[in-house]
Amino acid sequence: MDELDTAILRHLQEDARQSNRAIAEKVGIAPSTCLERIRLLRRRGVIRGYRAEIALPALNRGVQAMVAATVRPPSRQVVADFEQSVSRLPEVLSVYTMAGTDDFLVHVAVQDIEHLHAFLLDRFTNRREIFSFRSMIIYQHLTNPVLEPLPPAGVTR
Repeated sequence: MDELDTAILRHLQEDARQSNRAIAEKVGIAPSTCLERIRLLRRRGVIRGYRAEIALPALNRGVQAMVAATVRPPSRQVVADFEQSVSRLPEVLSVYTMAGTDDFLVHVAVQDIEHLHAFLLDRFTNRREIFSFRSMIIYQHLTNPVLEPLPPAGVTR
């Protein structure tokens, strides 16, 4: 990826709905060149898709939490089964497989505290492979909307 690809990606991350012509104009290239660059970025797997960002409260998901879970025995099959089954639950936004004390962090969004409590009781306490879990309420979730490439290891800016 060169600086031109990085500039194109920056503009797509800021607003993926803008036209190819608008992006081309912003980065100073012909629309046909911009379109070909975007196609190549998709083919190479750099651009993985385009999504609408939805406000969770609009979907009746006003409470978010992270649930840290440890499973036993720590085998490939137990881990894979847990990942697959938990990621399909309607309350789950994402599942992170971790190294360290916790095996997983599960990001959930539910209606309210009562539903979070019910989710934990119904979906976590009855699973045999879960050795332990704990939940942490999320007050605020911020993300970096535009990611830039980082320098290679050992190179400082």
